[in-house]
Amino acid sequence: MKRLFPFLKPYRLQLTIGPFFKLSEAVLEILIPTFMAMLIDNGVNVGDRSYVIKMGIFMLIVATCGVIFALICQYSASIASQGFGTDVRRAMFKKIGTLSFSQIDKFGTPSLINRITGDVNQLQGAVAMLIRLVIRAPFLCVGGLVMAMSIDLKLSIIFMIVIPLFVLVLFLVMFKAVPLYKSVQTKLDRLTLVLRENLSGVRVIRAFAGTGRERRRFDDKNDEYARVAIRVGRIAALTNPLTTIIMNLAAIAVIYFGGLRVYSGNLTQGEVIAFINYITQILNAMIVLANLVVLYTKAYASALRVSEVLAEEPDIKYGDKEFNEQSNAAVEFRNVSLTYGGSGAPAIENINLTVHRGETLGIIGGTGSGKTTLVSLIPRFYDATEGEVLLGGVNIKEISESELRKNVAIVQQRANLFSGTIADNLRMAKADASEGEMRSAADTAQASEFVNRLGKGFDTHVSQSGNNLSGGQKQRLTIARALMKNSPILILDDSASALDYATDASLRRAIKENTESKTVIIVSQRVNSVKNSDRIVVMDDGVIVGVGTHSELIKTCGIYREICVSQEQYGGDGDE
Repeated sequence: MKRLFPFLKPYRLQLTIGPFFKLSEAVLEILIPTFMAMLIDNGVNVGDRSYVIKMGIFMLIVATCGVIFALICQYSASIASQGFGTDVRRAMFKKIGTLSFSQIDKFGTPSLINRITGDVNQLQGAVAMLIRLVIRAPFLCVGGLVMAMSIDLKLSIIFMIVIPLFVLVLFLVMFKAVPLYKSVQTKLDRLTLVLRENLSGVRVIRAFAGTGRERRRFDDKNDEYARVAIRVGRIAALTNPLTTIIMNLAAIAVIYFGGLRVYSGNLTQGEVIAFINYITQILNAMIVLANLVVLYTKAYASALRVSEVLAEEPDIKYGDKEFNEQSNAAVEFRNVSLTYGGSGAPAIENINLTVHRGETLGIIGGTGSGKTTLVSLIPRFYDATEGEVLLGGVNIKEISESELRKNVAIVQQRANLFSGTIADNLRMAKADASEGEMRSAADTAQASEFVNRLGKGFDTHVSQSGNNLSGGQKQRLTIARALMKNSPILILDDSASALDYATDASLRRAIKENTESKTVIIVSQRVNSVKNSDRIVVMDDGVIVGVGTHSELIKTCGIYREICVSQEQYGGDGDE
Protein backbone atom coordinates (compact mmCIF):
# COMPACT_ATOMS: atom_id res chain seq x y z
CA MET A 1 0.00 0.00 0.00
CA LYS A 2 2.72 2.48 0.95
CA ARG A 3 4.16 2.14 -2.56
CA LEU A 4 1.11 3.93 -3.95
CA PHE A 5 1.33 7.04 -1.74
CA PRO A 6 4.23 8.64 -3.67
CA PHE A 7 1.96 8.75 -6.75
CA LEU A 8 -0.30 11.19 -4.89
CA LYS A 9 2.48 13.70 -4.12
CA PRO A 10 2.27 15.60 -7.47
CA TYR A 11 -1.40 16.29 -6.69
CA ARG A 12 -0.99 17.67 -3.18
CA LEU A 13 -2.63 20.94 -4.26
CA GLN A 14 -5.75 19.17 -5.53
CA LEU A 15 -5.74 16.89 -2.49
CA THR A 16 -5.81 20.01 -0.30
CA ILE A 17 -8.11 22.30 -2.29
CA GLY A 18 -10.67 19.61 -3.12
CA PRO A 19 -11.44 18.46 0.44
CA PHE A 20 -11.31 22.08 1.71
CA PHE A 21 -14.04 23.24 -0.67
CA LYS A 22 -16.03 20.04 -0.10
CA LEU A 23 -15.80 20.65 3.63
CA SER A 24 -16.92 24.27 3.07
CA GLU A 25 -19.90 22.97 1.10
CA ALA A 26 -20.70 20.53 3.94
CA VAL A 27 -20.58 23.38 6.50
CA LEU A 28 -23.11 25.35 4.46
CA GLU A 29 -25.25 22.23 4.09
CA ILE A 30 -25.17 21.69 7.85
CA LEU A 31 -26.44 25.23 8.44
CA ILE A 32 -29.39 24.99 6.04
CA PRO A 33 -31.74 23.12 8.48
CA THR A 34 -31.00 25.73 11.20
CA PHE A 35 -31.83 28.53 8.75
CA MET A 36 -34.99 26.65 7.83
CA ALA A 37 -35.99 26.41 11.52
CA MET A 38 -35.41 30.18 11.90
CA LEU A 39 -37.50 30.87 8.79
CA ILE A 40 -40.41 28.80 10.12
CA ASP A 41 -40.29 29.99 13.72
CA ASN A 42 -39.51 33.68 13.08
CA GLY A 43 -41.18 34.15 9.70
CA VAL A 44 -43.89 31.67 8.77
CA ASN A 45 -45.37 31.13 12.24
CA VAL A 46 -45.56 34.89 13.00
CA GLY A 47 -46.58 35.92 9.46
CA ASP A 48 -43.46 38.07 8.81
CA ARG A 49 -43.33 37.98 4.99
CA SER A 50 -40.26 40.23 4.65
CA TYR A 51 -38.30 37.96 6.99
CA VAL A 52 -39.30 34.94 4.90
CA ILE A 53 -38.12 36.67 1.68
CA LYS A 54 -34.83 37.86 3.22
CA MET A 55 -34.10 34.44 4.71
CA GLY A 56 -35.08 32.75 1.44
CA ILE A 57 -32.68 34.93 -0.56
CA PHE A 58 -29.94 34.31 2.00
CA MET A 59 -30.51 30.53 1.80
CA LEU A 60 -30.42 30.73 -2.03
CA ILE A 61 -27.03 32.49 -1.85
CA VAL A 62 -25.75 29.87 0.56
CA ALA A 63 -26.95 27.08 -1.77
CA THR A 64 -25.29 28.76 -4.79
CA CYS A 65 -22.00 29.01 -2.93
CA GLY A 66 -22.34 25.33 -2.06
CA VAL A 67 -22.73 24.43 -5.75
CA ILE A 68 -19.63 26.48 -6.68
CA PHE A 69 -17.60 24.82 -3.92
CA ALA A 70 -18.79 21.39 -5.09
CA LEU A 71 -17.73 22.13 -8.70
CA ILE A 72 -14.25 23.22 -7.57
CA CYS A 73 -13.92 20.01 -5.55
CA GLN A 74 -15.13 17.88 -8.49
CA TYR A 75 -12.59 19.53 -10.82
CA SER A 76 -9.78 18.91 -8.33
CA ALA A 77 -10.88 15.29 -7.86
CA SER A 78 -10.86 14.69 -11.63
CA ILE A 79 -7.33 16.07 -12.05
CA ALA A 80 -5.93 14.15 -9.08
CA SER A 81 -7.64 10.81 -9.76
CA GLN A 82 -6.93 10.73 -13.51
CA GLY A 83 -3.37 11.92 -12.99
CA PHE A 84 -2.81 9.34 -10.26
CA GLY A 85 -4.18 6.55 -12.47
CA THR A 86 -2.04 7.64 -15.42
CA ASP A 87 1.11 7.73 -13.29
CA VAL A 88 0.43 4.32 -11.71
CA ARG A 89 -0.23 2.73 -15.12
CA ARG A 90 2.96 4.28 -16.47
CA ALA A 91 4.96 2.98 -13.49
CA MET A 92 3.46 -0.50 -13.83
CA PHE A 93 4.16 -0.61 -17.55
CA LYS A 94 7.74 0.47 -16.93
CA LYS A 95 8.14 -2.11 -14.15
CA ILE A 96 6.74 -4.92 -16.31
CA GLY A 97 9.28 -3.99 -18.98
CA THR A 98 12.11 -4.67 -16.52
CA LEU A 99 10.87 -8.08 -15.39
CA SER A 100 12.39 -11.28 -16.68
CA PHE A 101 10.37 -13.81 -18.64
CA SER A 102 10.17 -16.03 -15.57
CA GLN A 103 8.67 -13.19 -13.48
CA ILE A 104 6.13 -12.38 -16.19
CA ASP A 105 5.27 -16.08 -16.34
CA LYS A 106 4.73 -16.03 -12.57
CA PHE A 107 2.10 -13.27 -12.76
CA GLY A 108 0.61 -14.34 -16.07
CA THR A 109 -0.17 -12.00 -18.97
CA PRO A 110 -3.96 -11.87 -18.36
CA SER A 111 -3.42 -11.00 -14.70
CA LEU A 112 -0.99 -8.20 -15.58
CA ILE A 113 -3.48 -6.79 -18.08
CA ASN A 114 -6.26 -6.82 -15.47
CA ARG A 115 -4.01 -5.21 -12.88
CA ILE A 116 -2.91 -2.37 -15.13
CA THR A 117 -6.47 -1.68 -16.31
CA GLY A 118 -9.27 -2.79 -13.98
CA ASP A 119 -7.35 -2.57 -10.71
CA VAL A 120 -5.91 0.86 -11.50
CA ASN A 121 -9.38 2.08 -12.53
CA GLN A 122 -10.64 0.91 -9.14
CA LEU A 123 -7.89 2.93 -7.43
CA GLN A 124 -8.72 5.99 -9.54
CA GLY A 125 -12.29 5.86 -8.27
CA ALA A 126 -11.00 5.54 -4.71
CA VAL A 127 -8.84 8.67 -5.08
CA ALA A 128 -11.78 10.62 -6.51
CA MET A 129 -13.97 9.56 -3.60
CA LEU A 130 -11.15 10.39 -1.17
CA ILE A 131 -11.36 14.01 -2.27
CA ARG A 132 -15.11 14.25 -2.76
CA LEU A 133 -16.68 12.21 0.02
CA VAL A 134 -14.21 10.82 2.56
CA ILE A 135 -14.18 14.10 4.52
CA ARG A 136 -17.67 15.28 3.62
CA ALA A 137 -19.63 12.19 4.71
CA PRO A 138 -18.09 11.84 8.21
CA PHE A 139 -18.34 15.61 8.72
CA LEU A 140 -22.05 15.57 7.87
CA CYS A 141 -22.53 12.70 10.32
CA VAL A 142 -20.64 14.40 13.15
CA GLY A 143 -21.80 17.90 12.29
CA GLY A 144 -25.42 16.81 11.98
CA LEU A 145 -25.14 15.06 15.33
CA VAL A 146 -23.63 18.15 17.00
CA MET A 147 -26.29 20.46 15.54
CA ALA A 148 -29.04 18.04 16.59
CA MET A 149 -27.62 17.91 20.13
CA SER A 150 -27.55 21.71 20.24
CA ILE A 151 -31.28 21.70 19.47
CA ASP A 152 -32.29 19.00 21.99
CA LEU A 153 -29.80 16.88 23.92
CA LYS A 154 -32.35 14.34 25.16
CA LEU A 155 -33.69 13.60 21.68
CA SER A 156 -30.12 13.14 20.46
CA ILE A 157 -29.79 9.99 22.61
CA ILE A 158 -31.42 8.19 19.68
CA PHE A 159 -28.28 8.83 17.65
CA MET A 160 -26.06 7.41 20.41
CA ILE A 161 -27.90 4.12 20.04
CA VAL A 162 -28.06 4.09 16.23
CA ILE A 163 -24.44 4.94 15.33
CA PRO A 164 -22.78 1.93 17.07
CA LEU A 165 -25.26 -0.39 15.29
CA PHE A 166 -24.38 1.26 12.01
CA VAL A 167 -20.62 0.86 12.61
CA LEU A 168 -21.15 -2.81 13.49
CA VAL A 169 -22.90 -3.43 10.16
CA LEU A 170 -20.06 -1.77 8.23
CA PHE A 171 -17.43 -3.78 10.10
CA LEU A 172 -19.17 -7.10 9.39
CA VAL A 173 -19.55 -6.28 5.68
CA MET A 174 -15.91 -5.29 5.38
CA PHE A 175 -14.71 -8.35 7.32
CA LYS A 176 -16.58 -10.71 5.00
CA ALA A 177 -16.05 -8.87 1.72
CA VAL A 178 -12.30 -8.08 1.64
CA PRO A 179 -11.09 -11.69 1.07
CA LEU A 180 -13.84 -12.30 -1.47
CA TYR A 181 -12.96 -9.24 -3.57
CA LYS A 182 -9.42 -10.58 -3.98
CA SER A 183 -10.87 -13.93 -5.02
CA VAL A 184 -13.11 -12.16 -7.55
CA GLN A 185 -10.06 -10.58 -9.19
CA THR A 186 -8.26 -13.94 -9.31
CA LYS A 187 -11.28 -15.55 -10.99
CA LEU A 188 -11.37 -12.65 -13.44
CA ASP A 189 -7.70 -13.28 -14.30
CA ARG A 190 -8.51 -16.90 -15.14
CA LEU A 191 -11.52 -15.89 -17.21
CA THR A 192 -9.38 -13.37 -19.11
CA LEU A 193 -6.80 -16.08 -19.79
CA VAL A 194 -9.42 -18.34 -21.41
CA LEU A 195 -10.84 -15.42 -23.39
CA ARG A 196 -7.38 -14.35 -24.58
CA GLU A 197 -6.48 -17.88 -25.66
CA ASN A 198 -9.75 -18.20 -27.56
CA LEU A 199 -9.34 -14.90 -29.38
CA SER A 200 -5.69 -15.49 -30.32
CA GLY A 201 -6.24 -19.16 -31.21
CA VAL A 202 -9.61 -18.89 -32.93
CA ARG A 203 -8.27 -20.39 -36.19
CA VAL A 204 -6.86 -23.45 -34.40
CA ILE A 205 -10.07 -23.92 -32.41
CA ARG A 206 -12.22 -23.88 -35.54
CA ALA A 207 -9.79 -26.06 -37.47
CA PHE A 208 -10.07 -28.77 -34.81
CA ALA A 209 -13.82 -28.31 -34.30
CA GLY A 210 -13.15 -27.19 -30.73
CA THR A 211 -15.76 -24.43 -30.54
CA GLY A 212 -18.08 -26.46 -28.32
CA ARG A 213 -15.28 -27.56 -26.00
CA GLU A 214 -13.96 -24.02 -25.66
CA ARG A 215 -17.47 -22.70 -25.04
CA ARG A 216 -17.85 -25.17 -22.18
CA ARG A 217 -14.42 -24.18 -20.86
CA PHE A 218 -15.37 -20.50 -21.00
CA ASP A 219 -18.72 -21.21 -19.33
CA ASP A 220 -16.95 -23.04 -16.48
CA LYS A 221 -14.62 -20.13 -15.78
CA ASN A 222 -17.42 -17.62 -16.29
CA ASP A 223 -19.65 -19.49 -13.82
CA GLU A 224 -16.80 -19.64 -11.27
CA TYR A 225 -16.34 -15.89 -11.57
CA ALA A 226 -20.10 -15.28 -11.40
CA ARG A 227 -20.52 -17.44 -8.27
CA VAL A 228 -17.86 -15.55 -6.32
CA ALA A 229 -19.04 -12.17 -7.66
CA ILE A 230 -22.65 -12.96 -6.70
CA ARG A 231 -21.55 -14.08 -3.25
CA VAL A 232 -19.62 -10.89 -2.57
CA GLY A 233 -22.39 -8.88 -4.23
CA ARG A 234 -24.95 -10.33 -1.83
CA ILE A 235 -22.81 -9.33 1.14
CA ALA A 236 -22.28 -5.82 -0.24
CA ALA A 237 -25.97 -5.56 -1.15
CA LEU A 238 -26.91 -6.01 2.51
CA THR A 239 -25.17 -2.75 3.41
CA ASN A 240 -27.72 -0.26 2.08
CA PRO A 241 -30.87 -2.06 3.27
CA LEU A 242 -29.50 -2.65 6.78
CA THR A 243 -28.27 0.91 7.19
CA THR A 244 -31.47 2.31 5.72
CA ILE A 245 -33.58 0.24 8.12
CA ILE A 246 -31.49 1.41 11.08
CA MET A 247 -31.68 5.07 10.10
CA ASN A 248 -35.40 4.98 9.22
CA LEU A 249 -36.14 3.46 12.61
CA ALA A 250 -34.16 6.34 14.07
CA ALA A 251 -36.22 8.82 12.03
CA ILE A 252 -39.47 7.24 13.29
CA ALA A 253 -38.20 7.51 16.87
CA VAL A 254 -37.28 11.18 16.33
CA ILE A 255 -40.72 11.99 14.92
CA TYR A 256 -42.50 10.17 17.76
CA PHE A 257 -40.47 11.50 20.68
CA GLY A 258 -40.06 14.90 19.00
CA GLY A 259 -43.83 15.19 18.72
CA LEU A 260 -44.17 14.47 22.44
CA ARG A 261 -41.63 17.21 23.25
CA VAL A 262 -43.39 19.71 20.99
CA TYR A 263 -46.64 18.86 22.74
CA SER A 264 -44.97 19.45 26.12
CA GLY A 265 -43.54 22.78 24.90
CA ASN A 266 -39.86 21.79 25.04
CA LEU A 267 -39.39 22.09 21.22
CA THR A 268 -40.79 24.36 18.52
CA GLN A 269 -42.18 23.13 15.20
CA GLY A 270 -39.19 24.61 13.35
CA GLU A 271 -36.76 22.81 15.64
CA VAL A 272 -38.49 19.48 15.00
CA ILE A 273 -38.32 20.08 11.24
CA ALA A 274 -34.62 20.99 11.61
CA PHE A 275 -34.09 17.86 13.69
CA ILE A 276 -35.74 15.72 10.97
CA ASN A 277 -33.58 17.42 8.32
CA TYR A 278 -30.49 16.60 10.34
CA ILE A 279 -31.57 12.98 10.69
CA THR A 280 -32.05 12.91 6.91
CA GLN A 281 -28.60 14.40 6.38
CA ILE A 282 -27.05 11.86 8.72
CA LEU A 283 -29.02 9.08 7.00
CA ASN A 284 -27.72 10.07 3.57
CA ALA A 285 -24.18 10.52 4.88
CA MET A 286 -24.32 7.11 6.55
CA ILE A 287 -25.47 5.47 3.30
CA VAL A 288 -22.59 7.20 1.49
CA LEU A 289 -20.23 5.88 4.16
CA ALA A 290 -21.62 2.38 3.60
CA ASN A 291 -20.97 2.68 -0.14
CA LEU A 292 -17.50 4.05 0.58
CA VAL A 293 -16.75 0.99 2.69
CA VAL A 294 -17.70 -1.24 -0.25
CA LEU A 295 -15.68 0.91 -2.67
CA TYR A 296 -12.59 0.99 -0.47
CA THR A 297 -12.88 -2.72 0.22
CA LYS A 298 -12.58 -3.30 -3.54
CA ALA A 299 -9.85 -0.67 -3.80
CA TYR A 300 -7.87 -2.31 -1.00
CA ALA A 301 -7.87 -5.64 -2.86
CA SER A 302 -6.84 -3.83 -6.07
CA ALA A 303 -4.14 -1.87 -4.23
CA LEU A 304 -2.59 -5.11 -2.98
CA ARG A 305 -2.50 -6.51 -6.54
CA VAL A 306 -1.00 -3.31 -7.99
CA SER A 307 1.52 -3.04 -5.16
CA GLU A 308 2.54 -6.64 -5.76
CA VAL A 309 3.66 -5.73 -9.28
CA LEU A 310 5.37 -2.49 -8.22
CA ALA A 311 7.16 -4.29 -5.37
CA GLU A 312 8.53 -7.00 -7.67
CA GLU A 313 12.24 -6.43 -8.04
CA PRO A 314 13.73 -7.53 -11.38
CA ASP A 315 15.66 -10.72 -10.81
CA ILE A 316 17.96 -9.82 -13.71
CA LYS A 317 20.51 -7.16 -12.72
CA TYR A 318 22.83 -5.61 -15.27
CA GLY A 319 26.44 -4.53 -14.85
CA ASP A 320 28.34 -1.67 -16.46
CA LYS A 321 30.93 -3.45 -18.60
CA GLU A 322 31.12 -3.20 -22.37
CA PHE A 323 30.99 -5.98 -24.94
CA ASN A 324 34.42 -6.96 -26.26
CA GLU A 325 34.04 -7.40 -30.02
CA GLN A 326 37.70 -8.44 -30.38
CA SER A 327 37.36 -11.52 -28.20
CA ASN A 328 37.89 -14.81 -30.03
CA ALA A 329 34.92 -16.29 -28.15
CA ALA A 330 31.72 -14.44 -29.04
CA VAL A 331 29.60 -16.60 -26.72
CA GLU A 332 30.70 -19.14 -24.15
CA PHE A 333 28.64 -21.46 -21.95
CA ARG A 334 30.39 -22.87 -18.88
CA ASN A 335 28.62 -25.69 -17.02
CA VAL A 336 25.28 -24.01 -17.73
CA SER A 337 21.97 -25.44 -16.46
CA LEU A 338 18.54 -23.88 -16.38
CA THR A 339 15.42 -25.02 -14.56
CA TYR A 340 12.22 -23.10 -15.19
CA GLY A 341 10.21 -22.00 -12.16
CA GLY A 342 7.69 -24.64 -11.14
CA SER A 343 9.53 -27.33 -13.07
CA GLY A 344 11.42 -30.07 -11.29
CA ALA A 345 13.64 -31.21 -14.17
CA PRO A 346 16.19 -28.89 -15.80
CA ALA A 347 15.41 -27.71 -19.33
CA ILE A 348 19.15 -27.76 -20.17
CA GLU A 349 21.90 -29.30 -18.08
CA ASN A 350 25.68 -28.92 -17.84
CA ILE A 351 26.16 -27.16 -21.18
CA ASN A 352 29.75 -26.38 -22.17
CA LEU A 353 30.07 -24.67 -25.53
CA THR A 354 32.13 -21.92 -27.16
CA VAL A 355 30.86 -20.00 -30.20
CA HIS A 356 33.80 -18.33 -31.95
CA ARG A 357 33.70 -14.82 -33.34
CA GLY A 358 32.59 -14.80 -37.00
CA GLU A 359 31.42 -18.41 -36.79
CA THR A 360 28.09 -19.70 -38.09
CA LEU A 361 26.79 -22.24 -35.59
CA GLY A 362 23.81 -24.45 -36.23
CA ILE A 363 21.78 -25.95 -33.37
CA ILE A 364 19.48 -28.85 -34.14
CA GLY A 365 17.47 -31.31 -32.12
CA GLY A 366 14.01 -32.66 -31.57
CA THR A 367 11.10 -30.79 -30.03
CA GLY A 368 11.80 -30.05 -26.36
CA SER A 369 15.51 -30.74 -26.64
CA GLY A 370 16.41 -27.31 -25.18
CA LYS A 371 17.49 -25.43 -28.32
CA THR A 372 15.42 -22.31 -27.68
CA THR A 373 16.19 -22.38 -23.97
CA LEU A 374 19.89 -22.35 -24.74
CA VAL A 375 19.82 -19.34 -27.06
CA SER A 376 17.38 -17.49 -24.73
CA LEU A 377 20.24 -17.22 -22.23
CA ILE A 378 22.29 -15.07 -24.63
CA PRO A 379 19.96 -12.01 -24.64
CA ARG A 380 19.20 -12.79 -20.96
CA PHE A 381 15.53 -13.57 -21.39
CA TYR A 382 16.34 -16.01 -18.59
CA ASP A 383 19.38 -16.37 -16.36
CA ALA A 384 21.13 -19.68 -15.89
CA THR A 385 20.35 -21.35 -12.57
CA GLU A 386 23.83 -22.89 -12.61
CA GLY A 387 27.06 -22.02 -14.42
CA GLU A 388 27.80 -18.84 -16.34
CA VAL A 389 27.35 -17.38 -19.80
CA LEU A 390 30.12 -15.18 -21.23
CA LEU A 391 29.70 -12.67 -24.03
CA GLY A 392 32.92 -11.47 -25.61
CA GLY A 393 34.82 -13.03 -22.72
CA VAL A 394 32.80 -11.05 -20.14
CA ASN A 395 30.28 -12.60 -17.78
CA ILE A 396 26.92 -11.64 -19.24
CA LYS A 397 25.69 -10.51 -15.80
CA GLU A 398 28.39 -7.81 -15.77
CA ILE A 399 27.48 -6.31 -19.15
CA SER A 400 25.20 -3.25 -19.25
CA GLU A 401 21.74 -3.66 -20.70
CA SER A 402 22.36 -1.17 -23.51
CA GLU A 403 25.52 -3.01 -24.56
CA LEU A 404 23.72 -6.35 -24.48
CA ARG A 405 20.80 -5.14 -26.59
CA LYS A 406 23.09 -3.37 -29.04
CA ASN A 407 25.31 -6.39 -29.65
CA VAL A 408 22.76 -9.21 -29.74
CA ALA A 409 19.94 -9.44 -32.28
CA ILE A 410 17.48 -12.31 -32.04
CA VAL A 411 14.63 -13.52 -34.21
CA GLN A 412 12.37 -15.69 -32.11
CA GLN A 413 10.23 -18.66 -33.09
CA ARG A 414 7.02 -16.67 -33.04
CA ALA A 415 7.08 -13.80 -35.52
CA ASN A 416 5.87 -10.77 -33.57
CA LEU A 417 4.81 -7.71 -35.54
CA PHE A 418 3.01 -4.65 -34.20
CA SER A 419 0.19 -2.55 -35.60
CA GLY A 420 1.47 0.29 -37.75
CA THR A 421 3.35 0.16 -41.03
CA ILE A 422 6.08 -2.17 -42.23
CA ALA A 423 8.50 0.74 -41.87
CA ASP A 424 7.40 1.28 -38.26
CA ASN A 425 8.17 -2.35 -37.47
CA LEU A 426 11.58 -2.27 -39.14
CA ARG A 427 12.51 1.01 -37.45
CA MET A 428 12.07 -0.64 -34.04
CA ALA A 429 15.65 -1.83 -34.63
CA LYS A 430 16.90 1.56 -35.81
CA ALA A 431 14.68 4.59 -35.31
CA ASP A 432 16.39 6.77 -37.96
CA ALA A 433 16.75 4.08 -40.62
CA SER A 434 16.50 5.30 -44.19
CA GLU A 435 14.44 3.57 -46.86
CA GLY A 436 17.68 2.37 -48.42
CA GLU A 437 18.69 0.64 -45.19
CA MET A 438 15.26 -0.95 -44.88
CA ARG A 439 15.39 -2.12 -48.48
CA SER A 440 18.87 -3.62 -47.99
CA ALA A 441 17.70 -5.56 -44.92
CA ALA A 442 14.55 -6.66 -46.75
CA ASP A 443 16.66 -7.87 -49.69
CA THR A 444 18.78 -10.04 -47.42
CA ALA A 445 15.69 -11.37 -45.61
CA GLN A 446 14.03 -12.20 -48.96
CA ALA A 447 11.20 -9.80 -48.10
CA SER A 448 11.62 -7.23 -50.89
CA GLU A 449 9.69 -9.32 -53.40
CA PHE A 450 6.41 -9.32 -51.50
CA VAL A 451 6.91 -5.81 -50.06
CA ASN A 452 7.22 -4.43 -53.60
CA ARG A 453 3.99 -6.20 -54.58
CA LEU A 454 2.11 -4.44 -51.81
CA GLY A 455 0.41 -1.23 -52.85
CA LYS A 456 2.27 1.12 -50.50
CA GLY A 457 5.55 -0.76 -50.08
CA PHE A 458 7.12 -0.05 -46.68
CA ASP A 459 4.17 2.22 -45.84
CA THR A 460 1.77 -0.74 -46.03
CA HIS A 461 -0.36 -1.04 -42.89
CA VAL A 462 0.29 -3.99 -40.59
CA SER A 463 -2.69 -5.08 -38.50
CA GLN A 464 -2.46 -6.32 -34.92
CA SER A 465 0.09 -9.17 -34.68
CA GLY A 466 0.54 -8.93 -38.45
CA ASN A 467 -2.66 -10.88 -39.13
CA ASN A 468 -2.95 -9.39 -42.63
CA LEU A 469 0.33 -11.08 -43.61
CA SER A 470 1.17 -14.73 -44.13
CA GLY A 471 3.38 -16.67 -41.71
CA GLY A 472 6.31 -16.62 -44.12
CA GLN A 473 5.96 -12.89 -44.76
CA LYS A 474 5.93 -12.16 -41.03
CA GLN A 475 9.03 -14.28 -40.48
CA ARG A 476 10.94 -12.54 -43.25
CA LEU A 477 10.05 -9.10 -41.85
CA THR A 478 11.20 -10.08 -38.36
CA ILE A 479 14.50 -11.29 -39.84
CA ALA A 480 14.86 -7.99 -41.71
CA ARG A 481 14.19 -6.12 -38.47
CA ALA A 482 16.95 -8.05 -36.69
CA LEU A 483 19.40 -7.49 -39.55
CA MET A 484 18.85 -3.72 -39.32
CA LYS A 485 20.40 -3.72 -35.85
CA ASN A 486 23.69 -4.72 -37.47
CA SER A 487 24.67 -6.49 -34.25
CA PRO A 488 27.84 -8.61 -34.12
CA ILE A 489 25.79 -11.58 -32.85
CA LEU A 490 22.70 -12.69 -34.78
CA ILE A 491 20.44 -15.46 -33.46
CA LEU A 492 17.83 -17.04 -35.74
CA ASP A 493 15.65 -19.23 -33.54
CA ASP A 494 13.71 -21.47 -35.93
CA SER A 495 12.77 -18.25 -37.70
CA ALA A 496 12.35 -19.74 -41.20
CA SER A 497 10.00 -22.60 -40.36
CA ALA A 498 7.18 -21.11 -42.47
CA LEU A 499 9.37 -20.66 -45.55
CA ASP A 500 9.55 -23.08 -48.45
CA TYR A 501 12.87 -24.82 -49.04
CA ALA A 502 13.88 -22.60 -51.98
CA THR A 503 13.23 -19.36 -50.09
CA ASP A 504 14.93 -20.80 -47.00
CA ALA A 505 18.02 -21.64 -49.09
CA SER A 506 18.07 -18.16 -50.66
CA LEU A 507 17.70 -16.60 -47.23
CA ARG A 508 20.61 -18.55 -45.74
CA ARG A 509 22.77 -17.78 -48.76
CA ALA A 510 22.03 -14.05 -48.50
CA ILE A 511 22.65 -14.02 -44.75
CA LYS A 512 25.99 -15.77 -45.23
CA GLU A 513 27.06 -13.29 -47.90
CA ASN A 514 26.02 -10.21 -45.90
CA THR A 515 27.08 -11.29 -42.41
CA GLU A 516 30.62 -12.55 -43.00
CA SER A 517 32.02 -10.75 -39.95
CA LYS A 518 29.09 -11.61 -37.70
CA THR A 519 28.57 -14.52 -35.35
CA VAL A 520 25.41 -16.25 -36.54
CA ILE A 521 23.55 -18.89 -34.50
CA ILE A 522 20.86 -20.76 -36.43
CA VAL A 523 18.37 -22.86 -34.48
CA SER A 524 16.30 -25.19 -36.60
CA GLN A 525 14.73 -28.61 -36.88
CA ARG A 526 15.60 -28.73 -40.58
CA VAL A 527 18.90 -30.31 -41.53
CA ASN A 528 19.04 -28.16 -44.68
CA SER A 529 18.98 -25.02 -42.54
CA VAL A 530 22.10 -25.93 -40.54
CA LYS A 531 24.09 -28.39 -42.68
CA ASN A 532 26.37 -25.73 -44.19
CA SER A 533 27.18 -24.13 -40.81
CA ASP A 534 30.79 -24.04 -39.65
CA ARG A 535 29.74 -26.30 -36.80
CA ILE A 536 26.53 -27.99 -35.76
CA VAL A 537 25.43 -28.64 -32.17
CA VAL A 538 23.05 -31.56 -31.68
CA MET A 539 20.84 -31.42 -28.59
CA ASP A 540 18.68 -34.08 -27.01
CA ASP A 541 16.73 -33.89 -23.77
CA GLY A 542 18.55 -30.74 -22.58
CA VAL A 543 22.13 -31.90 -23.18
CA ILE A 544 24.60 -31.64 -26.05
CA VAL A 545 25.07 -35.04 -27.69
CA GLY A 546 27.21 -34.00 -30.64
CA VAL A 547 29.29 -31.12 -32.04
CA GLY A 548 30.90 -31.01 -35.47
CA THR A 549 30.34 -30.45 -39.17
CA HIS A 550 27.58 -32.14 -41.11
CA SER A 551 29.86 -34.82 -42.51
CA GLU A 552 31.47 -35.46 -39.11
CA LEU A 553 28.16 -35.79 -37.30
CA ILE A 554 26.80 -38.19 -39.91
CA LYS A 555 29.60 -40.54 -38.90
CA THR A 556 29.77 -39.92 -35.15
CA CYS A 557 26.30 -38.89 -33.89
CA GLY A 558 23.47 -41.38 -34.07
CA ILE A 559 20.75 -38.87 -33.22
CA TYR A 560 21.89 -36.50 -35.97
CA ARG A 561 22.02 -39.38 -38.42
CA GLU A 562 18.45 -40.33 -37.50
CA ILE A 563 17.30 -36.75 -38.09
CA CYS A 564 19.01 -36.74 -41.50
CA VAL A 565 17.46 -40.07 -42.46
CA SER A 566 13.99 -38.90 -41.39
CA GLN A 567 14.41 -35.84 -43.64
CA GLU A 568 16.11 -37.78 -46.44
CA GLN A 569 19.25 -35.68 -46.04
CA TYR A 570 21.77 -38.47 -45.44
CA GLY A 571 25.23 -37.58 -46.66
CA GLY A 572 26.22 -34.85 -49.06
CA ASP A 573 27.45 -31.36 -48.30
CA GLY A 574 25.51 -29.38 -50.88
CA ASP A 575 22.81 -26.90 -50.18
CA GLU A 576 19.78 -28.30 -51.89
